Amino acid sequence: MPSGAGSRSRTQVPEIADEEALDPGVFEGLAGVRLAMRRFLSFSEAVLSEAGVTSQQYQALLVLKVAPQSRIMLRQLAEEMLIQHHGAVQLVDRLVAAGLALRIPSADDKRRVLVGLTDYGERVLNFLARRHLGAMLDNEPLLIESLSRLRALARTG
Repeated sequence: MPSGAGSRSRTQVPEIADEEALDPGVFEGLAGVRLAMRRFLSFSEAVLSEAGVTSQQYQALLVLKVAPQSRIMLRQLAEEMLIQHHGAVQLVDRLVAAGLALRIPSADDKRRVLVGLTDYGERVLNFLARRHLGAMLDNEPLLIESLSRLRALARTG
């Protein structure tokens, strides 16, 4: 037995029970979905880099845009972004420094601060969203084919 064979690392596969083999079409469907996702994410990283915006900043801009009145409390932003409060503070600091967002004192409670988009942030977001929509639609046929295959196989399995 090789040394360390009994020990477990974070990269080892957990013990898996023997199961019935999956239809080969499942693997083809999953591979197709992953390929479409990789293509989209590769495109996204390139267009975001060109615009000088990080993926996390773009996601935050989307969260701000869909919030009521395009404003959100910092706590809510952290929840939507699945990050810690201090991470959201740092993210907003970077958005404000880039001119994409601004802090707005709450009219209801002066201790609370809302985060909103600047006009420049709106323009940048519109540019990025238009590019992302096009890339998603470019990958639509592969996604539809792959998901349809998986749905059909799930019904028969």
